[in-house]
Amino acid sequence: MLTRTRLQRREPRPAPVVAPRPAADGAVPVGMRIAGAWSWRILAIAGVVGLLVFLVIQLRYIVIPLLVAVLISALLVPLVQFLRRHRWPKWLAVTVAMVGLLAIVSGLIFLVVTQITSDFPRLRDRTVERIEEFREYLVTSPLAISEAELNQYLAQGWEALQRDTGALLTGAASVGSTAGHFLAGLLLALFATLFILIDGRGIWNWTVRLFPRRARRAVNGSGEAGWLTLTTFVKVQIFVAAVDAVGIALVAFFLGLPLVIPIAVMVFLGSFVPIVGAVVTGSVAVFIALIYQGPVAALVMLGGVLLVQQLEGHVLQPLIMGTAVKVHPLAVVVAVAAGGFIAGIPGTLFAVPIVAVLNVMVKYIASGAWRENPHPVLDDVVSDSGRRKSDV
Repeated sequence: MLTRTRLQRREPRPAPVVAPRPAADGAVPVGMRIAGAWSWRILAIAGVVGLLVFLVIQLRYIVIPLLVAVLISALLVPLVQFLRRHRWPKWLAVTVAMVGLLAIVSGLIFLVVTQITSDFPRLRDRTVERIEEFREYLVTSPLAISEAELNQYLAQGWEALQRDTGALLTGAASVGSTAGHFLAGLLLALFATLFILIDGRGIWNWTVRLFPRRARRAVNGSGEAGWLTLTTFVKVQIFVAAVDAVGIALVAFFLGLPLVIPIAVMVFLGSFVPIVGAVVTGSVAVFIALIYQGPVAALVMLGGVLLVQQLEGHVLQPLIMGTAVKVHPLAVVVAVAAGGFIAGIPGTLFAVPIVAVLNVMVKYIASGAWRENPHPVLDDVVSDSGRRKSDV
């Protein structure tokens, strides 16, 4: 009886039933099946991204003011929080932040308009003189362009301008439409900034509740990490832009150029497009130096612009920006080019902060830090980025 029981226990278990593999799967190599699985997933992601880009382009008159409001809020929210920590009432802190911003912008616009009004006639006269000098040079140069040929070229250009009168009128109408869109977008940006300062946390909590319950912890933590990155980026970029503007304006001032304040404001705004913004806007100063004081001053001005750009690229950006918003220069150039191709000037402005924020958010979610630290601080973002950089 005991031997029979042992034999029964030693009986082999029935083998599991394996479903037969379809003939098609057996005919396709394993590598091809893996490539196909990757391909349809990549196509699905590309379709979603393309749909988002299409919606952003179609709703650009709403999306762009909202993005501007987010950038402004990233600068003003720390100020409001600072005032709140010093026991200021919330309404007073928000009012001081908004009124201070409007006062600074209005003051800059007043200074620019005043200097342009006072110095533009002199610059215009100098421009006419330089054009006449260049015309005489063409006539007397080895190119041997005669006066009749030059007048013929000018006449052909004037005829082309007259033929395109209809297009110019259409462009003028579009300028009027663009001015209306600009005013509406400005008001929308101001209202959105005001509401973010008043109830930004409530708006973000409502956004998080749109996601599934299991994903809310990761979404909330990554959003806070991205917001820390954005606030750091905006503050540092304002400092870098101010250094660029002051440096180029000082060179223009010592050269005795007109429109120094407009040049400084233009460089300051252009510097929000990293790497290329200061160079493009600084070329205006080079042109003014060429028109007003000649090629030697233009070369000196060009040297000043390049020197300031090198200071930004090799000292300010690596030293001050920090690892929290560290983006490779090649990624910056590609992001700026792609943003300009997709959305023009607004695309170049928002490309780098979007890439920096997405970079930190993806790293935060992929690292799993949201499980243990759902509310990161700036030190967590910086230390995580630095640790990953050293591990590579």
